[in-house]
Amino acid sequence: MNEFLAKSPFDLYELNLFHLVARRSSFTKAGQEAGLTQSAITRQIRGMEDRLGITLFERTTRHVKLTRAGARLFEKSDALLAEVNGTIRELQRDFELVPQTIRVGISRSIGFAYLPGFFFAFRRKFPGVQIQLAQEPSRTLLQNVEQNELDVALLSPPPHLPRGLKITHRFNDDFTIIAPPQLQLPRKGKQIDLIKTGKLLMTQRWISIDRECNTGKRMHHWLAKNDLRIEPAMELDNFDVIVNLVSLGMGVSLVPHRVLPIYFNRRAVQKISLKEKFSRELVVVVRKNRKQAEYLTNFVENILF
Repeated sequence: MNEFLAKSPFDLYELNLFHLVARRSSFTKAGQEAGLTQSAITRQIRGMEDRLGITLFERTTRHVKLTRAGARLFEKSDALLAEVNGTIRELQRDFELVPQTIRVGISRSIGFAYLPGFFFAFRRKFPGVQIQLAQEPSRTLLQNVEQNELDVALLSPPPHLPRGLKITHRFNDDFTIIAPPQLQLPRKGKQIDLIKTGKLLMTQRWISIDRECNTGKRMHHWLAKNDLRIEPAMELDNFDVIVNLVSLGMGVSLVPHRVLPIYFNRRAVQKISLKEKFSRELVVVVRKNRKQAEYLTNFVENILF
């Protein structure tokens, strides 16, 4: 053990710096996040490489990229750092060194109208627990939960979940087509003529959630399946903004019906129900193999959907 301590090529501080550079693909950005100059963090990484006798990064004037050895170290040490950070948080939490805090990540494609349901019941039962909220793309949220930078994430699940994570709860989230109030919809008496309405919608400007996100991919597949092959005039990552743009007459869209009640003027948009509804799944994701604090378990159990 004494020999290992004397000859260890890096410590946890340097390993964390290595991960910062790898995730940011930049010595400058990693240094800014760590509170170091670019030259200081470069010296730290070069010291690791010299002591290991291995090059960890390919450096050019345009990019910083992990070598095969660097990628292996990053992969193998990721779980180690997450365990260390988790253990520190458990010690601080269990021995009351810091206030009880839940770090919650919510996907950008989940609107603000959902937030009361996520937090209201829990806040009533556990008013002393602090909540830190982050709103990021789903891919970022999964990485942050895996790296123990978040305790829980709420998102539309990807096709493949990282091995270190698990889903605890699932919810169905139904969508509806919305149109500006001034758009004249074909009718049969008092009922909307769905066939003619579908043809009319094909001629409108569409505002869509980003097709590269998990919800966007499923939505465009569903639209094509229902013969609504559209090319969006605008793509955004936030349904709240989309509803506002539709109410201003900027186009039509397909949005979660839960987003609509947050707006005071219920007549700001028209809702159009088709025969076959589009629905996405939302899930709660946490890390595997980690003892959960009681208040985190209660937070998940008290989500109202």
